[in-house]
Amino acid sequence: MRYMATYDLMETMRNTNQWLGATALAMGSYPITGLFPNPFFQMMAAWGEVTERTFARMIAKPDWGIRTFTCEDGRDHLVNVETIVKRPFGDLIHFHVVGRKPQPRRVLLVAPMSGHYATLLRSTVKSLLVNCEVYITDWHNARDIPVSEGKFDIEDYTQYLIEFMRALGHTTHVIAVCQPAPLALAATAYLAEHDPIAQPRSLTLIGGPIDPEANHTDVTDFGRTVTMGQLEELALQRVGFKYAGAGRMVYPGLLQLAGFMSMNAERHLKAFADQIIAVSKGEAGDHDKHNRFYDEYLAVMDMTAEFYLSTVDRIFKSREIARNEFVVDGKQIDIGKITDVAVKVVEGEKDDISAPGQCLAALDLLTGLPDDKKASHLEPGAGHYGIFAGKSWRNNIRPLVLDFIDANAAPDQISSKRKAVKAAASKAKPAAKPKARKAPAKKANGAADPSQSADVPVSEDGQLPV
Repeated sequence: MRYMATYDLMETMRNTNQWLGATALAMGSYPITGLFPNPFFQMMAAWGEVTERTFARMIAKPDWGIRTFTCEDGRDHLVNVETIVKRPFGDLIHFHVVGRKPQPRRVLLVAPMSGHYATLLRSTVKSLLVNCEVYITDWHNARDIPVSEGKFDIEDYTQYLIEFMRALGHTTHVIAVCQPAPLALAATAYLAEHDPIAQPRSLTLIGGPIDPEANHTDVTDFGRTVTMGQLEELALQRVGFKYAGAGRMVYPGLLQLAGFMSMNAERHLKAFADQIIAVSKGEAGDHDKHNRFYDEYLAVMDMTAEFYLSTVDRIFKSREIARNEFVVDGKQIDIGKITDVAVKVVEGEKDDISAPGQCLAALDLLTGLPDDKKASHLEPGAGHYGIFAGKSWRNNIRPLVLDFIDANAAPDQISSKRKAVKAAASKAKPAAKPKARKAPAKKANGAADPSQSADVPVSEDGQLPV
């Protein structure tokens, strides 16, 4: 399968299905079809609309869609997405709320590179944007990166994180979601030993495979049983002629998506069948629950072959992080060197991707960190999505993470936060009349809380939605 023709064949199949959907939509929508009472044409148009949208979304990078934000002053402020550090395989971006004073909490969200874009964390970003300065790693699609830019494996990923942490400074609080958790831990350990002044104030690891052997899942079983030769033959392809990365070896997004869909095939088929019926009845909307989820879920990106292979080999098979034997750029990483960066672990009870215990293993590796700087939380009934984007995140985990950040903030951050609270309280008080007792302070008008929204609809337990 390691050929450009194979990659182009998959793209041809996707393009053909998109064209078939567009054709069916056009034919079923001709005005003359209204002369026939048979619902066939409505169903044809509905099938075409859903099919065209489904296959078109597979090559489109979703927009962040965070354009305005209601602050404590009750006004809507524009949100600009600004690039802080630009690199070939990924950027560090900042969500700048125009006209709002800088928030004391500076949060770096480390997004996974596991087939989907960083926009998968859109609802997480919106929930933190309420009272944090939010930065995030925005990884690029490998098919759009020329071969001349070189390789990108898990060591390069870790070095990117080190550079991003250095750029933001020692007052940063890092939150790593899922796949990058072990690499964020390694980057922090590297800084603790080689550049202590650049290490973050706290590190929160959410549902990541620090030690895949701590609790087996289908993902870990696959990583243990498949051979590297099988992966090279069956999973890798060369980017076709259509894209800037032509000739680069990748694990294609379309191939990943096929694997994602097959894990819950019946639920996906039912979801699409229900959507076709809803469209035919005129009950579907452009931004309904189905489209909001699948517009994001179907938008996949290619991973470089070396990143995919090194992840399987070094994280899952050799367990270099779990054994504290990870090497970056020829330097041995010692996680025990972390001595003053507070670390919190968050896991979901029903997480079937990174099962409970896998992420918790990080605390045992932190031999140099005092116990009062370690924390963990197991969210009852929560699946993988729920611990960073679902109801469990919004109602339970987010407040705990923010409390953890505040408890480990730098003294100047604490002072700034207290000043901000006092300023907000003073604005809420009515002006005092001369020679009269001041009226009790009224509560400030609360701004709309984006943390209660979820752009990626998930079920209440955080499992895969339908």
